[in-house]
Amino acid sequence: MPPDEETAGETGGGLVARTPVTGGVLWRLPAAGEAAAEAAVTAAAEAFLGWRTVPAPRRGALVKRLGELLTEHQEHLADLVTVEAGKIRSEALGEVREMIDICEFAVGLSRQLYGRTMASERPGHRLSESWHPLGVVGVISAFNFPVAVWAWNTAVALVCGDTVVWKPSELTPLTALACTALLDRAVAETGAPPGVHRLVPGGREAGARLVDDPRVALLSATGSVRMGREVAPRVAARFGRCLLELGGNNAAVVAPSADLDLAVRGIVFSAAGTAGQRCTTLRRLIVHEDIADRVVEGIVRAYGNLPVGDPFAAGTLVGPLISPRAGRAMADALARAVAEGGRVLAGGEPLPVRYAADEKGAAGGTGNGTEGSEEAVYVRPAVVRMPAQSAVVREETFAPLLYVLTYRTLEEAVALQNGVPQGLSSSIFTRDQREAERFLAADGSDCGIANVNIGTSGAEIGGAFGGEKETGGGRESGSDAWKAYMRRATNTVNYSDDLPLAQGVSFL
Repeated sequence: MPPDEETAGETGGGLVARTPVTGGVLWRLPAAGEAAAEAAVTAAAEAFLGWRTVPAPRRGALVKRLGELLTEHQEHLADLVTVEAGKIRSEALGEVREMIDICEFAVGLSRQLYGRTMASERPGHRLSESWHPLGVVGVISAFNFPVAVWAWNTAVALVCGDTVVWKPSELTPLTALACTALLDRAVAETGAPPGVHRLVPGGREAGARLVDDPRVALLSATGSVRMGREVAPRVAARFGRCLLELGGNNAAVVAPSADLDLAVRGIVFSAAGTAGQRCTTLRRLIVHEDIADRVVEGIVRAYGNLPVGDPFAAGTLVGPLISPRAGRAMADALARAVAEGGRVLAGGEPLPVRYAADEKGAAGGTGNGTEGSEEAVYVRPAVVRMPAQSAVVREETFAPLLYVLTYRTLEEAVALQNGVPQGLSSSIFTRDQREAERFLAADGSDCGIANVNIGTSGAEIGGAFGGEKETGGGRESGSDAWKAYMRRATNTVNYSDDLPLAQGVSFL
C-alpha cells in the first residue's frame, strides 16, 4: 500500500493539490481540521438515526442515481484522476468504471441483505439471524486509487443503512471534491438526508478524529503498515471496528509448464502498470530455475519497449511516480538490492518527459501559482535478479521495481511466496492442474487473493478484496464483504405455550 501521506499535501494549514504529471500546483484549499471532522461525524450520526429505517431498496435508489451520474461524468472524472494521481488514460477510465460497477453491485445488494433461519432445538421456537445498519463509517483512502476505494466503501455502506465520513488522501483532494459533488446531487434528487455523506479534506488531525470518535462504528483505512499499527489499537481501545487495507508485497510463481508468452504479458502489466503504485503490484517474481533466463529475457525485452511519459499522451503505458519522495524510495531500494547481491537487468533510471498539448490543464498552467511546485518524476520500470529473498525483497517499495528469484520445487516456491510479512495478492502461471490446485490449497498461498494464469493485479468488484498478515485482514467490495458494514442479531421467537430452556436446563 502507499507510503504515509500525513503531511504530503499540506502546507501552512491548507492543502496543496499538485499534479505528478508536471509537479505543478493545481490549486490550494483549506484543510479540514479536528473541528470540521467533529462536525462531519455529528452530521453523519444524526442522519444515521433516520437513514437506518429507510428500506434498503430505497437506499439503493440513492446509489443507483450516483452510478448514473458517475457514468454521465466519467470522462471528466478520469481526467481528474490522471491529473492528480498520474494514471494513464485507460487506467483512469478503468478506475471510474470500477466506481460505476460497485454502484451497480450495491443496488442489487440492496435487495439481498439476507439473514438465515436455523433449526431450533426447542419445540415451538424459531431461531434466526438478521442484519441491521451499523452506524457511521469512516473512510480514509490513499492516492493510488483516489476514487474507487471510496466508492467500494460508500456504495456498500449506504445500501447497508450506514452513513459515511470520508477523509481522502491529501494528495488527491480535487477528485474527492468532484465525487462528493456528484453524491450530494444524488442525495438532493432522491430525497436522502444530506448528512448521509460528509467529506473531510484534511490531514492528520482530521484522520485522528475519525480514528478516536466512538460514534464512528467502522473505520475503513487504506495506507501503510505503520499507519495500521497506529490506527488499529486506538480503534480497538474504544471497541470500534477496523477494516484495514495495508501492505502488499505480491509475488507470482512461474512453473516450467507455464505458457511463457502469457506469463510475460501478465507479469509486465502487474509489475509496471500504474507505475508500480498499486497495492496489488507484482513486486517479486519466483521463477523455476530451468526457465528463468527465458522468462527474464522476455520481461527485459518488454520493459525496453514500454512507453514511459505523460499519461495524457496517446500510447503511454507508464506514467509518473506520485512525488519525488517516491522516486527517492525507489532509488534507495535499488541501491540496497545491489548491496545485497542483486543485479539490475533493466530500468531504474529517471527519464525526461515531453508533455502532450495542455488540453487538460495538467501540463503548463498551474492553477493559482507555481510556489510549492515539485519535480515531476518519471522512471523506467526496473528488473533486479536477486540471489535470495533478502531483507530488501521482504519490504514493499511503492514503485515499479521487480525482484526476480528462482526456485527448484513447488514447495520452495510457496515458501518464498509466503515468506514475507504481507499477504495481499499472489499468482501462479502453470498448465499443470495439480500445481494450480496445490497453490490454492490451505497449505499453498497464504494471501487473501490467489490467482492462476493471471497476474496479481486487476481484481474484479464481484470478489471480496483484501489480504492477510500485515495487509490487515480487511475485506472490501464484493462477495459478502457487506457484512463488515452491518451488525448481526440472533433472534429467538417462542410461539408455543411452554418455556423450554436450551441444552435441557431445568429452572423453576
